[in-house]
Amino acid sequence: MQLTRFDRWLRERFVYETHIKTLRAPEAIPRGIRAAALPDLPGKRFKHLFIVRNTKTADAFIASLKDANLMFFTSVVDRKAWFVRWIAPKHKSFTWILAWLVLGSTSTYYGAMYLIDLFSDPKLRQMCAEAFEILKG
Repeated sequence: MQLTRFDRWLRERFVYETHIKTLRAPEAIPRGIRAAALPDLPGKRFKHLFIVRNTKTADAFIASLKDANLMFFTSVVDRKAWFVRWIAPKHKSFTWILAWLVLGSTSTYYGAMYLIDLFSDPKLRQMCAEAFEILKG
């Protein structure tokens, strides 16, 4: 399904995080960047992992890595949090899910109110009771 502008903003703000892997640690790590050590396994090139949740901070950090001539690799992944599957379902739009929920609950409410008003009429209840008696035989 087509993502709306609101869906893209939600995903960028609350779901996506940038993983930046480097061969060696930079001299300074700006605020808002979480550093994690990668396991030292044979065949793995990158030793340090930096996790950034803000795209502007990630862009500034990548620019500083380029200025320092450090080799790096970036990837954008989904954050591991409980709310990610609710606000960013795979192949679905959160906006349209909300729109259908609002439309469905509104129509259910008004339909229930109509039925309550309809069956609160004593003449209708009497006719329904007589019809059930006739159907019983």
